[in-house]
Amino acid sequence: MLLLRVLAKLPFSVLYLLSDFLFFVSFRVIKYRRAIVWDNLKNSFPNKDHEELRVIERNFYANLCDYAVETLKLLSISKDELSRRMSYCNPEILQPYADRNQSVILMASHQFNWEWLMVSGSVNLPLKLDFIYQRVSSQSFDHLIMQCRTRFGGYPIERKQTAREVIRRKEVTRAIAIVADQFPNYEKKHWVPFLSQETAFFLGLGQLTVLTQCPAFFVRSKKIKRGYYEAEIIRLTVPPYEKGSQMVVDKYAAVTESFSKEQPDNWLWSHARWKHKREADQPIST
Repeated sequence: MLLLRVLAKLPFSVLYLLSDFLFFVSFRVIKYRRAIVWDNLKNSFPNKDHEELRVIERNFYANLCDYAVETLKLLSISKDELSRRMSYCNPEILQPYADRNQSVILMASHQFNWEWLMVSGSVNLPLKLDFIYQRVSSQSFDHLIMQCRTRFGGYPIERKQTAREVIRRKEVTRAIAIVADQFPNYEKKHWVPFLSQETAFFLGLGQLTVLTQCPAFFVRSKKIKRGYYEAEIIRLTVPPYEKGSQMVVDKYAAVTESFSKEQPDNWLWSHARWKHKREADQPIST
C-alpha cells in the first residue's frame, strides 16, 4: 500500500503513462475479463457490427485503466483540481432543498469516473454527502478506498447498515448517494428490460425512497476528454412513494440505459452483469 501512496503523488502525465501500460497488459497480455466484456457488449448492442463493438471494447479498457489511476490520485489531489476535472454543471438544482433543510437521494451508475463523481460531490454540492458503499474483501484495500472517498468530508454508510444509518441520521440534511446498477447477488431482485436483456436491479432503491420520502435525482458523468468529466444532476422522482412501488427503479434503469448508449465505452462492462437469468415465476417490469 505504501507504493500506491507514492504513486498517488505523481503528476497526471506520469499516471496516464502508467495507465497506457496497464491497458497493454490487461487488454493484450492477460486479456482481463475480455470474454465477459465481449458477451456483454454483443448482447447489449445487437444492432452494432463487429468492428463497432471492437472499438467500444478497446476504448472501454482504456477508460478502465484511466479510472484506476484517477481513483488512486484521490489520495493526493487538491479540491480545486478535482473540481476542475469533475465539474458539476448544475449544482444549483439542489440549493432549494438545502435552503429548506430537505435531504435528497442521488443515484448514479458505474460511468467513469464514479469515484471522482462522488468525492467531487462532497466539495461542490450545497448538501453534505452520505454515500452507500459495498465493503471489499481486502481489509487494507478497503481502508485505502475509504480514505479516497472520505478525504473531503463524505460520510460512509456500509450497504448492510443502510436502513439503520438512514434512520439514525434522519435529522441531518444531506444528499444520500448510491451507485446501484450492478447485479444484486443476495437481495431480492426487480427485473427490468435493460440494454436488450432481462436485467435484475436492487429492490433496495425503491425501499430507500420509501424509507426516506426524499426527492431522487440521477447524477450523470460524461467524459469530456482524458482526465476531464462533467456531472449533470437530473430530476428523477418526487415523493410521496407508496410501499412496494418500484417506479424509481424503472426510471433509474431507463436513465442508466440511455446514458450507457450515449457513451458506451464509459460504462463498466467487465462486471458479470447478466450471469443469472430470470426465473419463469419472477415478474418483469413493462
